[in-house]
Amino acid sequence: MYARKTLLIPALLDHHWPLLRWAFETRRCHAVVLEESAEELGLKYLHNDLCYPFHLIAGQVLHALRSGRYVPEHTAVLISQAADACRGSCLIRLLRPVLDREGFSQVALLSLNTRGLDRENALPLEAGMALRALAAVFWGDALMLMGHQVRPCEVRSGETDALIQRWTARLSRDLETGRNLLPSAVLRRCREMAADFQAVPRDTRPVQKVAIVGELYTKYCHLGNWNLEACLERQGCAVGVNGLSWYALYYMDTHLEESPLLIRLGGKALMAWALGFQRKLIGILRAEGFDVLPPYPEVKAMALPSGCALGCGWLLSAETAAWVRAGYRKVLAAMPFGCLPGHIYARGVYARLQRTLPDGLVVGVDYDASTREGTVWNRVRMLLDTEL
Repeated sequence: MYARKTLLIPALLDHHWPLLRWAFETRRCHAVVLEESAEELGLKYLHNDLCYPFHLIAGQVLHALRSGRYVPEHTAVLISQAADACRGSCLIRLLRPVLDREGFSQVALLSLNTRGLDRENALPLEAGMALRALAAVFWGDALMLMGHQVRPCEVRSGETDALIQRWTARLSRDLETGRNLLPSAVLRRCREMAADFQAVPRDTRPVQKVAIVGELYTKYCHLGNWNLEACLERQGCAVGVNGLSWYALYYMDTHLEESPLLIRLGGKALMAWALGFQRKLIGILRAEGFDVLPPYPEVKAMALPSGCALGCGWLLSAETAAWVRAGYRKVLAAMPFGCLPGHIYARGVYARLQRTLPDGLVVGVDYDASTREGTVWNRVRMLLDTEL
């Protein structure tokens, strides 16, 4: 008999990990999503020139292992690696010496990527993981998109969050037991969710529509953007953050050609299926009156011409243009300071985006351990107070 491991998952996807974690709950692993912030601990072991998410992830992992809640011999850490640049390819190699020095050499660092990077550390795959992951991604997209639009105008404070919690619990049971995971059932769940969110009483209070684009961690994780979504909502804003399925399609679209043959073929088939599924999800949400960006191919067509597919790459410009055209005329580009793709590409397109989108306003915000909250909020305030 083998011992079941605890699989620690560093924070990254606020709206998706509560569901997506079930894709990694297997006979061999019990998945635990880390939530505590331990920025200072990460800074103690990694150079401050590295990008900000490096410190947050390393600090979380060390804090969890030091807590005594997990037996090192029966613990592993899941590291998502895009295998393209910067932290997308070297986090395991930077974190491994740190854990070894701290006496956690028994803790495995498992790589989640499709590019064959760190094959000796590859996460073991089991039947059913992909099916649960696909359902979780689309369900997470639906909950996130609808929650952002209903919460700012709800009549009874907290009703939207309570509805999200109820649906998260219900969908988690589906994922745990393997029910309602066929495409027709996944879409049926999306229709049921959309009807429930549309039924939440809302008033007609004025709201500013503000979109958030940028690097994966600082766009989707409250630790990486210092609770930006909640701060904007307290200021009377409706926040737009695009779904994870668009990023997943961007990743497959831009990275498949560099993958092994079998992965290329399987990836193209998966991408074709996901595109069709995404169109159906968009149709369901729009039918209930929710704002949703166009399907991935249409968003891609809005990108500024560029060969950059590192990090958020050209997806940043594509999503910015798509949000402005969807009525979210104020856009925050959230990037970690020290992110090489971000500094080289994102900063290079802000001015051009502004010229291309005269009806919108794009403001870049950098997050870093050496930056204080007031500095960031001043830039956000500048965006909110500008009349368009």
